[in-house]
Amino acid sequence: MRWLTGRGATAALAVGLATIWGLGWRGFVLLLAFFISSSLLTTAAKGGGRNARQVVANGGVAALAALAGSWIVFAGALAAATADTWATEIGRHSPIAPRLITNGRRVAPGTDGGMTLLGTAGGIVGAGFIAGLSYVFGQRGALVIAAAGVAGMLVDSLLGATVQGNVRWVDNDAVNLAATLTGAACAGLIA
Repeated sequence: MRWLTGRGATAALAVGLATIWGLGWRGFVLLLAFFISSSLLTTAAKGGGRNARQVVANGGVAALAALAGSWIVFAGALAAATADTWATEIGRHSPIAPRLITNGRRVAPGTDGGMTLLGTAGGIVGAGFIAGLSYVFGQRGALVIAAAGVAGMLVDSLLGATVQGNVRWVDNDAVNLAATLTGAACAGLIA
């Protein structure tokens, strides 16, 4: 089971060190909770390791928030990354065809912007997982963190349905970065 490529491991080390520097061991444990849970789901689905771009797209915003010392923004970014990953990987098992977030039209499984009830529920649980761990660590704003995670997941689907693949530089990593930025911004603005 290989969760990271060589460069992915280097990027993950940088994200991890930034998190420890800014938020200590509790922040690092929250980061590990995202990484391990998402890697287990992703590896089970398709195998292969995350590369540096994927690590930065999913963990870079959280690392910057950690360096700034903002737990709520950090957790909002991780909740969005977790919600999106869990929604994608759990949604693959849906017996019902996904529908586009923009118009509700049925699409083939794996279509960017397609959503299933099972995947959406998985994403909500993923955001709740990060929010719940934040609460266990004595942090306030668990509901805000969960809501920010869900918002990031929805923005990911919206961008996937509208611009991913239609704009040259907007690939899955750019959409994931936008999702984590959304989660971070929502958490920071609501809190």
